[in-house]
Amino acid sequence: MDTNQRLISFDLKAEMGFLKKPDINDGIYLTYNMIHKPALLGILGAIAGMKGYEKNGEFPDYYNRLNHLKMGIQPLDSEKGNYTKEIVSYNNSTGFASSETGGNLIITEQILLKPSFRCFLLLNLDNADEKTLYDYILSYKAEFLPYLGKNEFSAWWVNAKEYNTISEFYFSNNFKIATLFSKTEAVSKYVARSMSMFSFESKEMPFLYFERLPIDFDKKLYQYTYFDFVFSNATFKAEMNMSEAGEFYKIDEFNIIQLF
Repeated sequence: MDTNQRLISFDLKAEMGFLKKPDINDGIYLTYNMIHKPALLGILGAIAGMKGYEKNGEFPDYYNRLNHLKMGIQPLDSEKGNYTKEIVSYNNSTGFASSETGGNLIITEQILLKPSFRCFLLLNLDNADEKTLYDYILSYKAEFLPYLGKNEFSAWWVNAKEYNTISEFYFSNNFKIATLFSKTEAVSKYVARSMSMFSFESKEMPFLYFERLPIDFDKKLYQYTYFDFVFSNATFKAEMNMSEAGEFYKIDEFNIIQLF
């Protein structure tokens, strides 16, 4: 890692969230369970005071300036990676619903309840935008109020910290990954099983959570591109070499993260 690079993290929280999927299923707007990189870039843009979407067919200012960032995402306070969701219906009787019968549009959405994510950022302090993010996040300052998917779902962060000692991880021994990580093959066959894992002394059973999440945008179609992601508390065998899936770092004695 370059001498002017810094790894920081912050715990992003909201009372409710709505990370809209681009498809509609039977009259309901669905949400992703996990925050994804394009959504987190928008939050970082708000913190740094960058402009958002202004013109159809053009990427927003924050995306053009920040899409190169390496980041990692660790879900917090979840049920094996899952967050509680509720279905909410409400009326839209504004002029935008004038084409509906009676001028009233009934909207049904699936929302996340109390989502919380530890967000890791690898920042180069020689870059002015990244230096701004470094200073603002560690001092809990934002130019614009961040929100989780909708402007009524305001978000905040706690536990901002910098990691002074990190090293690249080379998959030379069995490992756990604290963050979401992208997979290029089936991972269940690499779970390191042992008798103690299934004993009464075991504190928790291993789980595997999967979700296909946006990672970027197609520059021609202006649509999401996707990776298959995994979140797990399992220990994996060293043979599951994930070096082609992204950058992995050991941030302390117990935790390995992926930055993508």
